[in-house]
Amino acid sequence: MSTRRGLGAAVRRTPLLKGLPREVAVLSAIAFCVALGFGILAPALPVFARQFGVSALEASAVISVFALVRFVTSPLAGAMVDRLGERTVLSSGLLIVSLSSAAAGLSQTYSQLLVLRGIGGLGSSMFTVSAMALLLRVVDTDQRGRAAGAFQGGFLLGGVAGPAVGGLVVAWSIRAPFFVYAITLLGAAAVALVFMAKSRLRQREEEVSHGEANKLEQLRVALRERAYRAALATNLVTGFVAFGLRSSAVPLFVTEGMERGASLTGIGFLVAAGIQALLLLPAGRMADTEGRRKALLIGTWGTTVGMLVLTVTDVAVNGWGTQAVAGTALFLLAMAIQGAAAAFLGSAPAAVVGDVMAGRKGGIVVATFQMMSDLGAVVGPLVAGLLVDAFDFDWAFAAGAGISLVAVIFVYLMPETLNRTRKPATP
Repeated sequence: MSTRRGLGAAVRRTPLLKGLPREVAVLSAIAFCVALGFGILAPALPVFARQFGVSALEASAVISVFALVRFVTSPLAGAMVDRLGERTVLSSGLLIVSLSSAAAGLSQTYSQLLVLRGIGGLGSSMFTVSAMALLLRVVDTDQRGRAAGAFQGGFLLGGVAGPAVGGLVVAWSIRAPFFVYAITLLGAAAVALVFMAKSRLRQREEEVSHGEANKLEQLRVALRERAYRAALATNLVTGFVAFGLRSSAVPLFVTEGMERGASLTGIGFLVAAGIQALLLLPAGRMADTEGRRKALLIGTWGTTVGMLVLTVTDVAVNGWGTQAVAGTALFLLAMAIQGAAAAFLGSAPAAVVGDVMAGRKGGIVVATFQMMSDLGAVVGPLVAGLLVDAFDFDWAFAAGAGISLVAVIFVYLMPETLNRTRKPATP
């Protein structure tokens, strides 16, 4: 049996992926490789940068420049997808990140490291936009939620496994994580080139080629849809709360606000990741059977409630003098709620974008969707830091609840897009 046939048979034997196109399993495997490598590299980045004698702010900039370039170049990545195709942009993006990472591991100055990480951000935006655009095009309407959940699951599992492996790699050499990351990305690029068949995409191109709009006009049409605006709002919340505010404020809250050891932070994030992993595919299945709107409401309300519980935790610990055990229980409850909410926001918003695209090439539409998450990840830590410095942690968490509540309103106002009978608006 050929390797390709073997992969297809493995997918059919996997109940959670049963009935989904082979590309979903391939993209999920690629996502795992990317997240695994990044999880190995991320903890070593600021430590490596400090070896050049720079300040803590400059060391942090090595991380920020990657996210910033991702955000700035997402429209370019979307245009490349529309012109060159998802498969070409995806494999090229992975190769750019791989080669820039290997070169960064050989950096002799801080400036070299900063520039090479920025180049990696370009490749990352190319991979992320093209992978999501491809995923949403190869599946049918009633598969998009499960497919997006499987794809996010690959990232989640790789992100959990990466730091664990990273400790062993760093013990060998502080430069080693760069090369391990480069190798995992080369493997992911090879998988993309070997297993990503074009036949299904060609067939879909023929099915939807009639009436294909100018790409910028396609974005304007999408923005007129309340469902697409709701998807943008929820992805902004994901970036702001999960990738931004929570990752920056929660570790400080545990050590400074709760006066507990850093190990509690790790336990809290493990609880959130574990629950998210358990619910990702069931949440995607709900989006495919009971509707995108219902799944989005659960996700946005869950994020709001989780942030409110964190707010109450700070007030209870520092205002009411709550015992440490009770404070810990509240903190873990908040993280559990956040993990459950993240499972629904990891699948339903992308499924809505797929419904809006309706099988068309939608690089610019997907890029704009992705940019909202990147924007939230950039702004979230800054807002959290300002509020913590000016007031306290509860203000930062309350801000997260507030922006999540805005997303709830957007979702309430959107129509259901699952199996909608009308065609998307065309200019």
